[in-house]
Amino acid sequence: MATFLVASGDSDPTGPRELTPDQANRLAVARFRNYQAGGRAVTINVPGTAGGLVITGSIDYRGHVGYGVLHGTGRDASGDGLIEWTATTVFVHPMANAPAKAPAQPPGSGWYSRPLQKYGSSLDSSLAIALKLGSDRPDNAQLLPQNGAAWVGQERLDGRQVDIMTGPSAGATSGTAGAVRYWIGSDGTMYRVRVGVASASQPVVIDFDTQKYVPVRPVPGVTPTR
Repeated sequence: MATFLVASGDSDPTGPRELTPDQANRLAVARFRNYQAGGRAVTINVPGTAGGLVITGSIDYRGHVGYGVLHGTGRDASGDGLIEWTATTVFVHPMANAPAKAPAQPPGSGWYSRPLQKYGSSLDSSLAIALKLGSDRPDNAQLLPQNGAAWVGQERLDGRQVDIMTGPSAGATSGTAGAVRYWIGSDGTMYRVRVGVASASQPVVIDFDTQKYVPVRPVPGVTPTR
């Protein structure tokens, strides 16, 4: 089936279209689907002028915590290592030779913590956005079109037929710039999200189900802040 949207973000030449009731309902339950699942495996691609960052891991949408391994792309490996984050705090565990996948049990020591920055950091904005892609209740389908939601096109993504829709900012996250695009399956499952952040010239891309979900375990001695 023809692709109406390419990775660069060019839209369907016919332009965005009003959501059908079915599309609005699927977009409305997308974040709730993540919460229902408990957690999702994710790959977060973070742009940067000095090279990008890729986080491969899992997000627990009920525990409000993410965990994975961080690798630089097109840059040196000095910032590579494990990362865990909540809505307020980022924990990093530097590693000279970071693995492709984070260990299921976080190391018991060697962690450094810092506050999650609300502005000026593409990495922190990406972490906050990814964490807000789950909700304990569906969004209001009737209000979505009024808040800028629209149908953009269709695409096959990893063998799945998905609809691409624009929607309001993911939970009005600080640091976002413009509308968010969602790749949504026939049952409302979210498979990709692309969002511009104020601190980067290229959008952040968050892909789901890129590997097997591994339950997130907190950094030893730390209780996630909800």
